[in-house]
Amino acid sequence: MILEVAVLDVKAGLEKEFEGSFERAQTIISSMQGYVSHTLQRCLERPGRYILLVNWRKLEDHTVGFRESDEYQEWRSLLHHFYDPFPEVEHYEIVSGMP
Repeated sequence: MILEVAVLDVKAGLEKEFEGSFERAQTIISSMQGYVSHTLQRCLERPGRYILLVNWRKLEDHTVGFRESDEYQEWRSLLHHFYDPFPEVEHYEIVSGMP
């Protein structure tokens, strides 16, 4: 399994609107092949900062299957205008851990 980590900095004053749009957008990502689960968390120390954690079966499920899909264009139109700067996205694999 691969963990996608995206730090999302939302423009000041648009946090509630972003959260509403994300409620709609999450149905898009959760319908994609290879999607496992996700959480969106709000930072307590930095207003407007969120972290999106998405578990994918394999890297290509995100980088090809999702990002090259028509559904991604809808995701983009719902969410990308909220970000400043545009999010950095990284992918991680499990090295060690306990359930």
